[in-house]
Amino acid sequence: MSAAASLDAWIARELQYAAGAMMRSVSRVDLVKSRPGFGTEIRAAKGSIIASPVLASYDPDPDYFFHWYRDSAVVLEAMRVLHADGVLGDDETFMHLRDFAQFSLALGQLDGMARVDDDRWRSRVAPDFVQFLRDADELAAVRQHAVAAETRVNPDGTLDISRWARPQHDGPPLRAIALLGWVRNTKLDAALQAALTELIRRDLDFTLHHWHEPSYDIWEEEQGLHYYTLRVSAAALEQGAAWLRAQSGDAALAERCVEQAQAIRQRLDGFWLEEAGHFRSRILGSGQRSAKELDIAVILSAIHSFEADAATPHSVRDARMQATLQVLEQLFERLYAINRDRPAKQAPALGRYEGDVYYSGGAYFFSTLGAAEFCFRVAQDASLDRLRADAWIARGDAYLHTVRAYAGAQGELSEQFDQNDGEQTSARHLAWSYAAFICTIAARRRALSGR
Repeated sequence: MSAAASLDAWIARELQYAAGAMMRSVSRVDLVKSRPGFGTEIRAAKGSIIASPVLASYDPDPDYFFHWYRDSAVVLEAMRVLHADGVLGDDETFMHLRDFAQFSLALGQLDGMARVDDDRWRSRVAPDFVQFLRDADELAAVRQHAVAAETRVNPDGTLDISRWARPQHDGPPLRAIALLGWVRNTKLDAALQAALTELIRRDLDFTLHHWHEPSYDIWEEEQGLHYYTLRVSAAALEQGAAWLRAQSGDAALAERCVEQAQAIRQRLDGFWLEEAGHFRSRILGSGQRSAKELDIAVILSAIHSFEADAATPHSVRDARMQATLQVLEQLFERLYAINRDRPAKQAPALGRYEGDVYYSGGAYFFSTLGAAEFCFRVAQDASLDRLRADAWIARGDAYLHTVRAYAGAQGELSEQFDQNDGEQTSARHLAWSYAAFICTIAARRRALSGR
């Protein structure tokens, strides 16, 4: 069997496994997560999407039994891909989509004052866990738009009572982008169409009001203005404007979305570092510089924007974006032991940024797959000649060979694989990892069909 045929056979097997594994994070009403330190038991509700279905408590795997706005949006897009490809049938698909819409709309009604007014739950918190609780003032402020900036909520639809990195502003625009993909490309019944329309409008409204405000980055570590958040915000507003014009005739709101998207794109140009040859990932306040300026989040922003017109600045076809990927490749090739003396067919495994210390601080499946998807999306450029398109496809396949080398025997994908020995670490069965694989293979198929 040729190397290409071998890769194709593995892709087919992995795709089947990834689809099933990702869907095990959706509406897991059978799962109950006990957090004795906080005195809580959380049962997932219909429509919630947990980051990982593995019940862990940093023992050693992290507790990812939360509905993250960002992760759920990525999974929602992968679900659309699976439905379009016939992997998910109509009945299952629309049931999950309807449940997601109802769960998400209900989140908008949360009000932190209810937690403050009835604080009997605090008496159930273990003394050594009190230090991890949010204070009353912070909880009291969580209502209306602040709910969408929560980063994550419990999958039973309640507010997370633990201290965390908030606010985070990438969730609403990402969800808007994913839902716009559904309403534009899928025949929906009137009730589901109305529910998704309401969610999209809420997310566009949030983005219009908050894109320019500092928030935490995609990794929930530093507060400032972030390329990723701004990039997906621009895409959401642009795609939202086109949808508003086509569906509702709301010309005034559409124009406002366009104006703000243009302002964001101008802001994004200021993230380019000419001498370094890459986009910086963040601009912190008070003139602070970050060690994380070279960050895979920039590349992820281009593929998570899901743009139909990939010729726009800050897209995969932007030479500056392609240069950023090149610099990231060189960085991780130097940093990670697993990238040294690797087989010629493999691309370097990619992490997040230099100096990452979370778990192994190593390579991430969604980072490496993100680079692959980036390459396949470039290859879809109709203006490329056959030779150049094939080169980008081969580059994407090299990343897939790397993922194949470190995936589990059955196809398991955790969050990370160790930079020294390649062992999978951090959250097991991460829904985002499987979603990234699904979207990457869809991009590969489109690239190959255009040859």
